[in-house]
Amino acid sequence: MSSSTIAKGLFDDVSAAAARRWLFLPLRRNADGSVAVAVADPGDTELLDNVATLYRARIVPIERSIEEIRADLRAAFGVGALAAEDLPAVAVPTESANAGHPSPMARFIDELIHEAAADGATDVHIEPFENELRVRFRVDGILHAVPIPSALAGRAPTVVSRIKVMSGLNVAERRQPQDGRIRFGADIDIRVSTLPTVFGESVDLRLLPTAERAFDLNAIGLGDADRAALGAAIRRPHGLVLATGPTGHGKTTTLYACLSRINTDEKKIITIEDPVEIRLRGVNQVEVMPAAGLTFAAGLRSILRQDPDVIMVGEIRDRETAEIAIRASLTGHLVFSTLHTNDAAGAVARLVDMGIEPYLVADALSAVLGQRLVRRRCVSCSGPAEGGCEACRRTGFRGRTGLFELLTIDDAIRAAIVARSGGKELRAAARASGLRSMRDDGLGKVDAGLTTLEEVRRVVEET
Repeated sequence: MSSSTIAKGLFDDVSAAAARRWLFLPLRRNADGSVAVAVADPGDTELLDNVATLYRARIVPIERSIEEIRADLRAAFGVGALAAEDLPAVAVPTESANAGHPSPMARFIDELIHEAAADGATDVHIEPFENELRVRFRVDGILHAVPIPSALAGRAPTVVSRIKVMSGLNVAERRQPQDGRIRFGADIDIRVSTLPTVFGESVDLRLLPTAERAFDLNAIGLGDADRAALGAAIRRPHGLVLATGPTGHGKTTTLYACLSRINTDEKKIITIEDPVEIRLRGVNQVEVMPAAGLTFAAGLRSILRQDPDVIMVGEIRDRETAEIAIRASLTGHLVFSTLHTNDAAGAVARLVDMGIEPYLVADALSAVLGQRLVRRRCVSCSGPAEGGCEACRRTGFRGRTGLFELLTIDDAIRAAIVARSGGKELRAAARASGLRSMRDDGLGKVDAGLTTLEEVRRVVEET
C-alpha cells in the first residue's frame, strides 16, 4: 500500500493521537456508506466499535501489517504529528518548557531524530523556503522527502532555535554559520551545522552511531584479488596508501577497516581527522581545530614526535600536508589518507599538481584505492522492478556496497610516474598491470544481482 491510497478526507475528524493509539488507517467510504479501514487485527471488536462510533458508520476491516499502517500514518500526518498537535497558536522562539516537561518542539525534534535513526539515515536536512519547511533524510546516499505536519510550515525559526539550544549554539546569531554537537541518548552522536540562507537557516544533522562498530575489509565489497593486494600493501611497515572518491562514498570507512586489520598491541596508531566521527578502540584519534592552530599539517608534525607506527590523515588538502605525509612514509611509517579524485590514477596527478616531485610520489606510494558506493538490491523483495517493499521503503534498495579499483604501484607504474605520464597514460599502464576499473567491478556486481545497471551508471562515469 502507498500513501496515495489513503482517503485523505476521512482524516479530517481524526487526530494523530487517536490514529496512532488505535492503529487504524481509513481507506475509503464505500457506496453503501460503510468505511473500509486497514487494521492489524480484524478481530479486535473494541477497536472496530471505537472507529464505528467515530465515523457513525459500519466498519469493513481490511487486514494490513503494522509496518504498512505506521508508514502510511506517517505519510498522512507527518513525522512529529503528536507533538505538532500541542504546539501553541503563536510561535515562541525557543519553545521553552517547564522542567521535566519537554516542549512540543522538543518532542518534535526528538521524534524526527528517532525516525531518522530507524530509517538508517546518515543525515537530516532541515531547509526553510518561502512558504514551507522541507525535511529530508539521506538514506543509502539518496535524499528522501519526509512529510511533516502542516502546522510546522511557518515554524522554521523555532525549529532551528530548538536545535541550537540542544547543541549549545548561539541562538541569537543568525548571520553566521555555526557548528555544534548533540549527544542523543546513549547510541547517537549528532554533528550539527547551520547555514544562513535567504529564507532562514538551513540545518544539517549528521547522525553518528556511538556504539563501537566492526570494520572488516571482507565486508565492504572488495573482490578477492583486490582484497589480497590491498592486504599486502597495508601489512608493509611503511608506504602511503590512499583512498579516493567523492565525499560520502565510504573512503574513511575503508581506511578504518584497514586500520582495524592491523590494529595490534605491537603497533601505535594515531589518526588526525576533521572531525573524528567514529571512535576506534586502541587508536589515538586527534581532531583538527584550525581556530587553535591545530591543522592537518601542524597535527601531523606533532604526531611524528609521538613515535607512531601507523598514521592516518583524514584528508590531504594542501602541499604542506602532502609533503609531511610523503616524508613520513619514506622514513619508516605506514601512512593512510584520502584524496578527492575521480579515479585511482588521478591521485598521482593530484599529488604532483600540489608540488610533490614525481620521484617522491613513486617512492612513497604503495597503493591507491578508488571507490564509489551503490545501493544494494533489497533482499526482502524483488528490487526496484517490483516496486519495493516496506523493508526498503518502496525503493527496491536496502544498504550499500562498494565499487572499487585498486592501483598497486609496481615497477611499470613507478616508471610512468617518474616520467610524468598523464592520467590517460597512467590508466593504460595500470590496466596493463591488471587494474580492474570501478565500472568493471560494478558490471560484475550487476551480473551477480547485487545492484542494478542504473545504479552503476549513476555513480561511475562512462569510459
